Amino acid sequence: MRLNATNTGRAAGFLRAGLLAAMVMAVGLARPALASDMNPELVVGPNECAECHKKETAIWQGTHHFTTFRDLPQSKEAKEIGDKMGVKRLKADSACLSCHFTVQTVAGETKAIAGNSCESCHGEARNWYKVHSGFSGKKEGQESKEEIAARWAKSEAAGMIRPKMTYRLAKNCFSCHLVPHEKLVNVGGHTAGSAFELVSWSQGEVRHNTWYNKGASNPEASLERKRMLFLVGRIAELETALIGVSKATEKADYALKMAKRADNARKVIASLAKLLPEAPELAEVHKAATSAALKLNNEAELAAAAGQISVLGLKFADSYDGSSFGAIDKYIPGPDKFKGKPAN
Repeated sequence: MRLNATNTGRAAGFLRAGLLAAMVMAVGLARPALASDMNPELVVGPNECAECHKKETAIWQGTHHFTTFRDLPQSKEAKEIGDKMGVKRLKADSACLSCHFTVQTVAGETKAIAGNSCESCHGEARNWYKVHSGFSGKKEGQESKEEIAARWAKSEAAGMIRPKMTYRLAKNCFSCHLVPHEKLVNVGGHTAGSAFELVSWSQGEVRHNTWYNKGASNPEASLERKRMLFLVGRIAELETALIGVSKATEKADYALKMAKRADNARKVIASLAKLLPEAPELAEVHKAATSAALKLNNEAELAAAAGQISVLGLKFADSYDGSSFGAIDKYIPGPDKFKGKPAN
């Protein structure tokens, strides 16, 4: 079902929040940065989040996102890649930092402080973490609806990526799960990316749907949300792969793998567009993606296509609730495909 002001009051709330966000952004506050391009000076670190999000932090501590801080420097494969790249310390000044660690600058010193943590997914928090939890200067439950909407709008404009912002979340995931460094692949021998798929990975060990039930349970996402995660994930994958091809400079492993991923993603989007004709944005995404040839020295056209897809992806994520997309249900990964075991 397409979201609009008449079919759901929640959508109206989102619209109001979106307008407020646009107003706040217009006065110059930050936009969310991708995980692969975070500013360490704006990172507060997971301990700040853990003050309120104790259950979510405990779940994170059972994931590979947490253990990479300890395990990656001990990994034989990582050391071999580091040697080929001329990197002596993986936690310092290396291409590993942006996608395997949370990096923070304190008193002029920049260093890795954790594995992939809260801000890797939800954005650098220095400009919004006190706003989002401040209840507009009141106590929880005392804010008006307008104050709540304004608080979230201000937090989003300052860089917070909330769970409902599925396209921004998906782009954040793919910015690392499709490797953004050509040299790391062609010289270091790093893989060009993982088999990342948004439903199977978000519903596995990283799942933390615990805040609004106060930690009583950690339920799987609804079928409607999984449909949306599946679709926006496919769009974000295509956008990210096109960007990868656009940045490639030589006919080698990185360019070939990115082009193959982009070509496959285009075919998937074409199939989904046929299954869901009521969502014309999917056909528009495919049209944009096929407007640029998957070849070297074509950065301008590929970047323009990726930009169009980004706009369409955001529009798609904000326009539908997934309720009418049952035609894709047989393609959505089930629990047997989830990446890791979710915490109870």
